[in-house]
Amino acid sequence: MGTDWDWQVFLQDPGNYPTYWQWLMSAWGWTVSVAVLALIVALVLGSIIGILRTLPNSPWLSGFGTCWVELFRNVPLLVQIFLWYHVIPALIPAMKSFDSFTLVVIALGLFTSVRIAEQLRSGIQSLPRGQRYAGMAMGFTTAQYYRYVLLPMAYRIIIPPLTSETMNVFKNSSVAFAVSVTELTWYAMQVGEETSRPIEIYAAVTALYVISALAINRIMAFIEKRSRVPGFIASASGGGH
Repeated sequence: MGTDWDWQVFLQDPGNYPTYWQWLMSAWGWTVSVAVLALIVALVLGSIIGILRTLPNSPWLSGFGTCWVELFRNVPLLVQIFLWYHVIPALIPAMKSFDSFTLVVIALGLFTSVRIAEQLRSGIQSLPRGQRYAGMAMGFTTAQYYRYVLLPMAYRIIIPPLTSETMNVFKNSSVAFAVSVTELTWYAMQVGEETSRPIEIYAAVTALYVISALAINRIMAFIEKRSRVPGFIASASGGGH
């Protein structure tokens, strides 16, 4: 039995946008915005936590980093989204003014930060100890030998797992539909029901996810090629201790 495709559905007027196609492009923009901002949050926090977990002679800071990782990686992402949307604003009144978009960015950023923290931790620990000792012998403080010796190398060797994590952030942004952020998944559900053409709608949304993932992959592959360290390979997948 064949399928009666009707791609002209994207040229119809939904009322709130000139066409469903323009609404689709707007939803894609919201998806990209959620993913990019959450990735920035994850990179910043993940870097801090990853460093804390490798600090020598700092059991309290290392313990804090471990607690952070165990907390955010053992609670499902969708549950964290609902916690930030329904529970946290009730506990912290100042956050009641935060919109759904901001709360999703925070939740997705924190969820992803633990994986980046683990990748960076493994990257730092994969470096020869002589690099740390060389920095100390030169009179560097802990902050200095992390800044000038360890981190530049660690970031370069964990680019492959960071590529996968960047793609995961983009795909995980689909959970934003649960709190009515008008990204691609929310669009597909809403417009598929409005038009009774779910096949065409979901096909277009899937194509945009694939295009986005391929673009991320190519960009990260270029960065990896330009920054590869001869003799080193990525040692972290982000899942272990």
